[in-house]
Amino acid sequence: MSKLALSETHGGGGAGLPAIPVIDVRRGGPVAHARLRRAPMTALRDACFSFLPGSIRIAPVLDKVSSRWLARTPSPYLDEIATISGLVAGGGVWFVNASYEWGCTTRIDAAPAPRLWRTLDWPFPGLGRHVEVALQDGGAGVYANVTWPGAVGVLTAVAPGRFAAAINQAPMFRRTRGKALVVYDMALNAVGTYRDNGCWPAPHLLRHVFDTCATYEEAVEVLATAPLARPTIYSIAGASPSQACLIERTRTEAVVRHGDSTIANDWHPDSPRRDGYWMPRGSLVRGPEDSDRRRKCLADETPGAPFEWVRDPVRNGFTRLAVEASAATGELRVLGYEPTRQWWASVMPATAVLDVIVDQDGISTCRGASPTPLAWEGRGGGQGHLLRAC
Repeated sequence: MSKLALSETHGGGGAGLPAIPVIDVRRGGPVAHARLRRAPMTALRDACFSFLPGSIRIAPVLDKVSSRWLARTPSPYLDEIATISGLVAGGGVWFVNASYEWGCTTRIDAAPAPRLWRTLDWPFPGLGRHVEVALQDGGAGVYANVTWPGAVGVLTAVAPGRFAAAINQAPMFRRTRGKALVVYDMALNAVGTYRDNGCWPAPHLLRHVFDTCATYEEAVEVLATAPLARPTIYSIAGASPSQACLIERTRTEAVVRHGDSTIANDWHPDSPRRDGYWMPRGSLVRGPEDSDRRRKCLADETPGAPFEWVRDPVRNGFTRLAVEASAATGELRVLGYEPTRQWWASVMPATAVLDVIVDQDGISTCRGASPTPLAWEGRGGGQGHLLRAC
């Protein structure tokens, strides 16, 4: 049984708000994370399914469909999902690990040091207050995964000295026009995804890249060429100046834009035109210009205080997470949000700011000083150090 570490003491502001847990699962991965954090994992599952009252009753059915689809993908993480699913009564784990329905706004800067800024927007409650950072190593090197207990994929992560990357949901392919037939198009897209064999779930491919790619160039090549189950937008920033690119993916094709970029949930306006009608995500809820407004707002920001850029419309009623990351410096900042009123009219911080440095030895609050280990107790009373304070 691998040792696990959990620290509840982190740098950052937000007096009175809970700290974001940092978990060392380099020797156990997401399964160890889920075992250590079973109670928060179950609470998150229940919070997400509360979005649609009574939906938890059909979780076993959703799990069955999801597991059958995942079995036909190249994902090497199915045994992990099966083990994690066995830890939670009532189902839902397979479904959550097969879902890909979030919106985001992301910016990558190529110089002077590559940097990634991103928000994650999703309607489900609980994602902000239950966010955690897992220190993982799949063989290619250490990386910090901004995640939740029970999730096996990667949405946002930073690997010091290699790259930082994030996922944005791509626009939706439409066969029809107008709001009335959106459900029809969603159903046809879902059926097409379910029937495809040999295509990667987008978060599983991003984890695979962090697990196996030693360099920025390798990561870009894999993200641009592996067949995907759904259209996806990847933003990746390396550790050296000029190492930054936007990878706009359909299932089998890619458009790679090198250099500074900002994206929300539509294809970049400077990208080549694609055949057919693609509807930006968020259009039905916040209007057809929503994605472009968020992209322009973040693109116009200048570097300032941490999370100063998280403002309307980048910050909106669906915002659950904001992240700043740099593979060049190892900096990682994370802040969780939750809605303040019904119907997601606005959000407020739900956690204190996590402000740390990630390196090959672990995660520290140090900036230019020698670290001092903090003791932790893992299962079985083992001791070690994960979070280091100056």
